Amino acid sequence: MKIAFTFFGRILILALLSFQAFGQVATNITPIGKQPLPGISQERIDLIDQMLEETVSSNQVPGLVAMIVKDGKIVYHDAKGLADVPSGTAMAEDQIFRIASQSKAITSTAVMMLWEEGKIGLDDPISRYIPEFKNPQVLTGFRYGDTTYSTRPASREIRIRDLLTHTSGLGYGVIDGNEQMKMIYHKAGIVDLFTTEPVKISDNIKKLAALPLHHDPGSKYTYSEGLDVMGYLIEIVSGMPFDQFLKTRIFDPLGMKDTGFYLNDAQGERLVTVHRKVNGSWESYPVTFYDPNYPKTGAKTFFSGGAGLSSTALDYAKFLQMYLNGGTYNGVKILSSTTIKTIMSNQVGDLLGDGGKDYGLAFGLVDENGVAKGGIGSLGTFDWGGYFNTQYFADPVTKTIGILMKQTQGGTGDQSSWKFRQMVFSAID
Repeated sequence: MKIAFTFFGRILILALLSFQAFGQVATNITPIGKQPLPGISQERIDLIDQMLEETVSSNQVPGLVAMIVKDGKIVYHDAKGLADVPSGTAMAEDQIFRIASQSKAITSTAVMMLWEEGKIGLDDPISRYIPEFKNPQVLTGFRYGDTTYSTRPASREIRIRDLLTHTSGLGYGVIDGNEQMKMIYHKAGIVDLFTTEPVKISDNIKKLAALPLHHDPGSKYTYSEGLDVMGYLIEIVSGMPFDQFLKTRIFDPLGMKDTGFYLNDAQGERLVTVHRKVNGSWESYPVTFYDPNYPKTGAKTFFSGGAGLSSTALDYAKFLQMYLNGGTYNGVKILSSTTIKTIMSNQVGDLLGDGGKDYGLAFGLVDENGVAKGGIGSLGTFDWGGYFNTQYFADPVTKTIGILMKQTQGGTGDQSSWKFRQMVFSAID
C-alpha cells in the first residue's frame, strides 16, 4: 500500500505542478502603472534598462524595443534608438518588426487548433493531404558540375509531427547548412523565406515536395521549411486562405491588431528598417535574395508559415500570455490546457543532445541541463527567435515573458540578446 500511495502521490504532485505552470487563470496583459509588483526587483529592471541604453549608445544596434511581463503585468516596455537611421526616425514602442521564425509558433498553434477539432492527426502522413509528398526520397549523391543528384527511397512517409518538429528531412534552401541542398532548392525555384513576387504557398510547397530529403523522416533534427508546408496544410484542411485563418482564429480573438503577413499603408509607416553595419555606420539593408520591404510592397500573396509574419512586442506578448494562461486570452479559448501540455513536451528525444534545450510542437524548451547552466529560465521555459534579430521567452513557473525586438543583418557586435534574458531572470525574486 505504501508503494502504491507513493506512486499515485507522485502522479498527483506532477498534475498539480502542471496545472500551476499552465493554469486556468485567464490573465490579460495590462500596464503595471506606478505600483511595485511583488516578485520582481525594480532595481534590477533599472539595470536592464541601463544595459539596453548602452547597447544602443555603443552602436551595437541602431534601435530596439523591449518588453517584460510578469503575472500578466507589463513591468517594462521601452523603445530606444532609431527605427530608421537614414531619416533619423526615432523608435517607438508600437513599432512593427519582421518576426521571421517567430512565425513558426503561431503556425504550429493553428495546426494544433485543427488537431483539437479532430481534422488531422499528428502522425498522419502529410501525403494524405498533399499527395505530392507521397514516396519521399533521400539524397545519396550530388554532381556539382550539373547539379544532378541521386536518391534512395526514404524509410517511411513524412508525418505532420515531423514537419512541426524539424525532423522531416526537408531543408531550408538559401539558409541551409548543406551547400548541395542550397543548389537543389535554388534550381527548383523554391521560395525560402520572403518574396514580393506573385507566388503562392501552394505552388511553392508542391515544388518542394518533389525534392530530396536530407535524411529519413524522424531520424535527425534539421531546421527546415516544415512550417511553410503546415501553412498550406491549414489552407487545405480549413478551406480558408492561410492568412485569413490566422486573422480570424488567432489574431482578432487575441487582439493582435498589428500582426500579419502584409501591412496596410498606416502600418507600413511603423515598419522598422532592416539595417546593416558598414565601416561602423548603419545603412538600410539592400535587396539580396529578398526585398526587405516585402511586408509592405509587392504582390503580397506569399504566406510563409515559417518566416513571413510581422508583429509588435505587445502583440507577441499577448500570444505568449495565452499559453501561460493555459490557452485562454481575452475571454477566448484558443487551445486546451491539455493540448498545451502536449505542445510543451519534448518531441525529439535526444536528437538535440545535452545542450540544455529540447523541442516541443511549437517551441524550444529549457530542460534540466538548461536550468543547471543558469540564466535562461525555469524548467519548461519556451522560446525562439527570428532571422532579423528578434527573440522571446516565456517562463511558465514564474509567469514571466521577455521580448527583445531589433532589425539587423550581419555582424554588429550585439551582446544584448543573452544579457537581456539572463538579467530578466536575475530580476525575478
